[in-house]
Amino acid sequence: MKSVLITGANKGIGLETVKQLSRRGFFVYLGSRDIEKGNVVANELAMNGFVNIRPIEIDVTKPETILSAYSIIQKEYGHLDVLINNAGISGIVPQNSLETNIDTYKEVFDTNLYGVIRVTQTFISLLQKSAEPRIVNVSTSVGSLALQSNPEWPAFDYAKYVVYGSSKAAMNMYTIHLAYEMRATPFKINAVCPGLTKTDFTNFNGGEVDVAANRIIKYALIDESGPTGKFFSEETNPEVGEIPW
Repeated sequence: MKSVLITGANKGIGLETVKQLSRRGFFVYLGSRDIEKGNVVANELAMNGFVNIRPIEIDVTKPETILSAYSIIQKEYGHLDVLINNAGISGIVPQNSLETNIDTYKEVFDTNLYGVIRVTQTFISLLQKSAEPRIVNVSTSVGSLALQSNPEWPAFDYAKYVVYGSSKAAMNMYTIHLAYEMRATPFKINAVCPGLTKTDFTNFNGGEVDVAANRIIKYALIDESGPTGKFFSEETNPEVGEIPW
């Protein structure tokens, strides 16, 4: 049975990803920065027939919780097959380049970039014990420099999220470098935009959460011939999925 750790998984797209991977036979570590919320969700899932789901405390801004989660998974499972870096925040809105306080940048980057780096660097040794290690960094088309600077892009005139977009663009660059450094190994590492989705993150605007989760799972399950070091948004480019950085 393959194992997966999903950060920020007690609600929204992360929670739906937990459900779908449980149905696919994974042992799922449901990462939650508030373990009480994680326990409540896991109990509800169990009552609804979901199996092999283990809530685990992990706050990507707190290294001690990441190390604790690592120790638990190492002891219980011994390796990790898939890491889905899903935890993320948008920061206050609206955001603009000249007025948004630097403290907002620090807060958002601490989760969206530094959190991904902390978790990935900590769990890489457990992933290296897998025959088919996969990392999915949950991103957004708002983090694409090419799209955000294209006047013909349908979302060009939408409200800009300068802090959120900058943090995801930085995470995308980290994904590129990580995939390059691991290119000679079995790792497959990609950035995936699940699309605008009906969750509290978007004030419940957008598409269905099961569709978004499936977009993430697709790249968690790719075989050895699959892509690595790429950026995918099937909402933006339904035909081939890949979008420009």
